[in-house]
Amino acid sequence: MAELRKREKKVEARLRRKKRIRKKIFGTPERPRLCVYKSLKHIYAQIIDDVTGHTLVAASSLSPEIREKIAELRSQGGKIEVAKAVGELIAKKALEKGITKVVFDRGGFKYHGRIKALADAARAAGLQF
Repeated sequence: MAELRKREKKVEARLRRKKRIRKKIFGTPERPRLCVYKSLKHIYAQIIDDVTGHTLVAASSLSPEIREKIAELRSQGGKIEVAKAVGELIAKKALEKGITKVVFDRGGFKYHGRIKALADAARAAGLQF
């Protein structure tokens, strides 16, 4: 029972941080928001236009392009390599749609590990933020 309460507190703290971040970050059509979410197994990224409320581009470790080689990526460097692949994929899809500049929303997660790897890979692939 105590373990469950501890996990709930951790999630509540992340959601408080997320709410605090979202007060300051807003995606426009010229500069949409790159939103990141990570679970224990997967990582997800979306580029969202907050004015219309539409997701313009999405990629995750469940995307067919990455899912085919996920076992190989995990053997090379664990989940961080998967996050890098997702970052490259989201940047590639965004550039195809003509999106070059974004605002980064880390979703209440610390900017290190998988979140940082995804952001660095997206930057290296051509996104500016």
